[in-house]
Amino acid sequence: MISSLDKTGFEMLFRSYFKSLTHFAQRYVKDFETAKEIAQEAFISLWEKRDSIDMSKPVKSYLTTIVYNKSLNHLRDNKKFDRDILSFEGLYPMADHNTGDNLVAKEIGKEIKSAIDELPPKCREIFVMSRYENLKYQQIADKLGISLKTVEAQMSYALRHMRERLAEYIALILIFLKIFSN
Repeated sequence: MISSLDKTGFEMLFRSYFKSLTHFAQRYVKDFETAKEIAQEAFISLWEKRDSIDMSKPVKSYLTTIVYNKSLNHLRDNKKFDRDILSFEGLYPMADHNTGDNLVAKEIGKEIKSAIDELPPKCREIFVMSRYENLKYQQIADKLGISLKTVEAQMSYALRHMRERLAEYIALILIFLKIFSN
């Protein structure tokens, strides 16, 4: 991660991610030249918005989201494929969970775990009981011997923390939730 995006930093990002982003786009558009154009457009977008992007956060997630959206937009705009063909070929929406997808999923998972670990111990315990053990708030209150209002307040705090902490990953999380729910 870098704190600002100057010409040198941009070149470093381009060298680091262009090839993998091109291959990522090619999975969708099935054409290497178009995939290269999409990856280039993602970097152009990054450069144009460099002053408004928090460069202390992982830029690869931002670029991956741009490439994904531009790839789907290309398919939609060119109407070369319909949704059934895309699903059959494992292209829509990201049905082929390859290594790139797994790496992004692992990165998101790591960030979610880190955000949960940052919660105060009792708040974390309540959050885990609610979200991972699927307990209702009243069940949590009864199990921990605390009031329902305390559980509600702790969950409110935890959810606000998770939203703020994972704001940059929301787009990717939504994409993966859509993928895994299909």
